[in-house]
Amino acid sequence: MRRARGATLAALAAETGLTASTLSRLETGKLRPTLEQLLPLARAHGVPLDDLVAAPPTGDPRVHLRPVRRSGLVLVPLTRRAGGIQAYKVIHPPAGRAPTTKLQTHEGYEWFYVLDGNIRFVLGEQEFRLGVGEAAEFDTRIPHWIGSADNRSAELLALFGPQGERAHLTPGS
Repeated sequence: MRRARGATLAALAAETGLTASTLSRLETGKLRPTLEQLLPLARAHGVPLDDLVAAPPTGDPRVHLRPVRRSGLVLVPLTRRAGGIQAYKVIHPPAGRAPTTKLQTHEGYEWFYVLDGNIRFVLGEQEFRLGVGEAAEFDTRIPHWIGSADNRSAELLALFGPQGERAHLTPGS
């Protein structure tokens, strides 16, 4: 990671508070990292701690889609790992068939992309209409509601993350 960022051992040492010698031994595998060493490294590289300690994926990488009905919505989980950012396909019923239009709040961060239909999105005191190909992102501690804007169902691709964790999407990745 350090080399990919173009950082020297000395620069990373200054950024993390670890010695260049310790960093070198960690990189060569001569030293096993402690949590106290991993936390500043994760911060310096701008990655979640999981990226530094997660085991490599094994077995079948496919996600087996199992739709769940909740509060009038159909949620299709697209990720299987607990924690971190979760991806879902969300199908909203036509306007008027939604069980509630009550604004809600909860911890976290959300991003969504409209796959089909038209969305009515209420965020605090503002109301937005989004169509196919449009996206929105917001802090879920702000009162919000999302639903179909008309007499058709609407489909979204949605990413939900813990508070302060946003999806980092970069061109070409």
